[in-house]
Parts: sequence; C-alpha cells; structure tokens
Amino acid sequence: MKAINLFIVLALVLLSGKAHADALRQIPIDQAQVQLSYAPIVREAAPAVVNVYSKRTVQTAGSGFSGSLFERMFGPGIFGPQERVQQSLGSGVIVGEDGVIVTNNHVVKGADELRVVLSDRREFDAKLLLADEKTDLAVLRIKTDGEILPSMPFPDEEAEVGDLVLAIGNPFGVGQTVTSGIVSATARTDVGASDYAFFIQTDAAINPGNSGGALVSMQGKLLGVNTIILSRSGGSNGIGFAIPASMVRRVVEAAIADGEVVRPWFGARLQNIDRDLSASLGLDRPRGALVSEIYPKSAAAKAGVKRGDVILAIDGKNINSEQGLRFQLAIHKIGKKIPITIFRDGKEITRKLSTRAAPETPLRNNTRIEGTHPFGGAEIANLSPALAEERSFDPFAKGVVVLNVPSRSAARYYGVLRPGDIILDLNGVRIDQVEDVKRAIRAGENSWRWPIRIERGGREVSGTIRIRG
Repeated sequence: MKAINLFIVLALVLLSGKAHADALRQIPIDQAQVQLSYAPIVREAAPAVVNVYSKRTVQTAGSGFSGSLFERMFGPGIFGPQERVQQSLGSGVIVGEDGVIVTNNHVVKGADELRVVLSDRREFDAKLLLADEKTDLAVLRIKTDGEILPSMPFPDEEAEVGDLVLAIGNPFGVGQTVTSGIVSATARTDVGASDYAFFIQTDAAINPGNSGGALVSMQGKLLGVNTIILSRSGGSNGIGFAIPASMVRRVVEAAIADGEVVRPWFGARLQNIDRDLSASLGLDRPRGALVSEIYPKSAAAKAGVKRGDVILAIDGKNINSEQGLRFQLAIHKIGKKIPITIFRDGKEITRKLSTRAAPETPLRNNTRIEGTHPFGGAEIANLSPALAEERSFDPFAKGVVVLNVPSRSAARYYGVLRPGDIILDLNGVRIDQVEDVKRAIRAGENSWRWPIRIERGGREVSGTIRIRG
C-alpha cells in the first residue's frame, strides 16, 4: 500500500513539473509570436547608421613608371614626387537629428574630403567638427537644410554582460549589414587602440568596414561605437570591441559646444593591486588602485587624497586600474563635483572631487631651435601636466622635452634627439626650461664639440657630438 502511495506522489510531482515546463514552452497562439524577430529594432535603428567615405592625397616618390628603363638607369622618383589618392570606407552613426554624426577617428584621419551616404542612398559632403585621437572618435556634421534626420538616442543605462545586442555597419563595403550577439564583457582595458581603453566586448560579428558603426541595444539605443576586432585572419572571430556610449556622448557634446575635448586630470600616480598587496593593505580582495604619488595642488590633492590611499570608486563606479580611473573621469566635464570613495586605514571614506584640467605650469613655450649646429630644427617645449596629458608623457616629469625632429634638419642628420627625449644638460648647461637650451646653444657657437645628457624611456643617456671641420 505504501509503495502504491509513493508511486502516486511521484506521478503527481512529475505531472506538475511537466505542467510547469509546458507553461514555459507554449505553442505560439498568434502570428506575432511565430515571427519573433529583431526586425522592429533594425527598422528603428538602421536608418541612423551611415557609410563614411574619406579621400586623402598622398605624395609618393615613384615616377609613375615603376620598373621602367628610366628608373633602372636613373633611380626611382626621377620625375619628382607623384600624388596618389587613397580612399577608405567606414561606418558612422547619426546622433543628432540636425546632421551630427559620430565615427572612428581612424576612419577619417588625414582625409581631404569626407562624404556620408545615408541608408536611403542619399549622399552629403561632411565637415569634420572634432577628431579625438585619444579615444579614436571623430564627430562630423552634414547640412540637412532643416530636414530632421533619423538619429539614434543614447541609453539611460550602461551595457551589462549578457545583454543582447546588434552590430550595424558596412563590413567589407558590401552594404549595410546587421549581426547579433551579446555583450561578452565590459571595461576591457588591455586591448590598446586608445588612451582611454574601456571597451565593451561583444561576439556580434564585426569586420573591416564596421568601424564607426553602432552597437545597438534591444531598445534601439546606441550602446557603443564599434571600433576594433581581435583576429589573426583579419575577419571576425567573435571578439569585437566598442567604445561605450558614455564616452561617445562626452566627445559629441564637446565637439558641438567647444570644438575640443578638455578632460579632467586626477593628478596622482597609481598602482594596480594584486593579491599580496591587497592583503598588506587590509583589503578583502584585490580591488581599487593604490596612490603612490600626488601632484601638488592637483584635483586629487584638493580632494584630500593622500599617498597610500586606495581609490575604490569614482562617481559610484568601481575602479580596478589607472586606466579605469582615467576613463571614469574623462566622461565628466570640467568643473563638476563627483564623489570619490577611498580606502584608508582599514575604512572606506568618501570625498568630493572637483574636476579640473591639467595645469600648464610652466607655459610650454614651443620653440624651434635655430642655427647651424647638431640640434638645428628640433622642436622643444617646457614640460607641464597639460602637455604631458596631450602627448602621453609622464605627468610628473619636468624640464624640456623634444616634440619633433623634422626630416632634412640638422638634428635629424646627427640623430641624437628623438621625440619624447628630455634634455637634462647641454654644453655644460643644466636644462630646466627652453631658455636654458637657447643659452646653451649660444655658449656653444662655433664649437666642434657638443656634450649632451638626455632622459629617454626612463633612462639617462650621455654623449658628445663632434663636428668635423
């Protein structure tokens, strides 16, 4: 009898489980359920994705008769430099109904002519409003003569791992194409391609030509701008990256309002935290970024950040690296007050950080070194946090930095100076500012011997240039 009762109980459990499963797997009851599709999202979003064509004229040394008798007899380029037109294709996204378009900087870099083709095949000449190499973003504008264009809105929330997404662009120039996938990861900082790398990773197929196209949410909003793929073959391997919408929005707003992006500067040297360091600091796990040095009167110093603090969060966003902190600051405007969470002496504390630009102290005083000597033609400037931020130099470095060594200059001929070098001593003169370099040059006039000491890549290099009479 007990066996029969147990059988009945098991049967009831199985039946109830089957009923629950059937409730989840219902037979479609109408045509709409049969035709579940991304098509409504695509119809809404695709008109805001455009093709971007760029042209640039480059000079080549070829004669136009490559391999000809003339070149074999007299060498290449005997007819002088030749001009050649290079064309490239990418994608873009209309983010302003008045004709504001965002794309990748590498799509339009160096272009003499920009042309935008809408999804309905209309073509427009485009004007470059802003090219931001540090984020690999560029903002264009086309004249619409008052016509309202379809545009893609920015989202209210950030992408999360597992979100369904669509990638829309023009891969390989075959025409507008839609691929689907999910958000595979967020906050990818070890990809390169940008000084503010903090990418959304997706497995939606992204190929050459998709650059500048849209990563679209299921609400038809712009989650990010597709920018790079990781691939050995050059095609999609399911690892694509997009610049998050928060950074895209900031660059677009700056382009429209100011024509340039001025980013907040934290003013501290940070160190990533591993397991051993987290244990010594009293953290429950490796997280945050350790402050190892503070720049005087910087935003960090003004906020009360001290050497040895651990930065845990900026504006409520967790920080796990210096790259992450730079990104979270960069999406804010100058002059804002944002909360910063610090771990100090075993406790979490909150401070207010007033965002400010990197100071240009001392003034850079860009100078081209004149004269007939081994440094003639080199371009130098006084180092400051502002210049360091622009050129990706060490913001704590001081002195005079070499900005450029033009071809066909004496400095290039002697090959002593390279861009990024810091001049420490020249001709027995200690170099602190550009005026010291000028003084050292005057002191060495008519000399055949030029001693110099520089810092290159964190190492000091000394030598003496000898000029033969």
